Amino acid sequence: MRKVVAALNMTVDGICDHTAGIPDSEIHQHYTELLGQGDAILYGRITYGLMEFWRSILENPSEQKSMNDFAVAIDRIPKIVFSHTLKNVDWESARIAKQSLKDEVLVLKKQSGKDIFIGSRSLIIQLLKLNLIDEFQLCIYPMLEGKGLEIFEGINDRIIFKLIKTKTFSNGSIILYYQPKRE
Repeated sequence: MRKVVAALNMTVDGICDHTAGIPDSEIHQHYTELLGQGDAILYGRITYGLMEFWRSILENPSEQKSMNDFAVAIDRIPKIVFSHTLKNVDWESARIAKQSLKDEVLVLKKQSGKDIFIGSRSLIIQLLKLNLIDEFQLCIYPMLEGKGLEIFEGINDRIIFKLIKTKTFSNGSIILYYQPKRE
């Protein structure tokens, strides 16, 4: 059975807005490698729209190799978009979900293959409430943002996690790898 992995960046104060943070070439390289370990990434409409930025890097490469490499990786991985308003997408490697989030994830989990990543905060919250996330990879930037989207907003139940490993970056960012403890 494939794992569902919530991989998300956040600040020390829990802000996960895509404009918050201080990504650098080392972090871009990490996520480039991570995307190669997956068969799909799930997005909501808003985050999908933000990720389309990387298509512009494919067309007009950056001076930073790490950004160009990430653009190639994000272009390659199949994207499944959950939206009530989008009727189609024009990114060749993307499609609109055909089923509910729960049903789509349950079907994906049963298939053979690599990990399934969740790239949107709203989907992480929904799947956490459905107990369908197998692992969290929280990249915490050493900064306070002060405002923005809080990663676990709306979660009212106590959930305990088991730390399985960490990864530290030279800029002071750290990834905490957690598994939810199942009771």
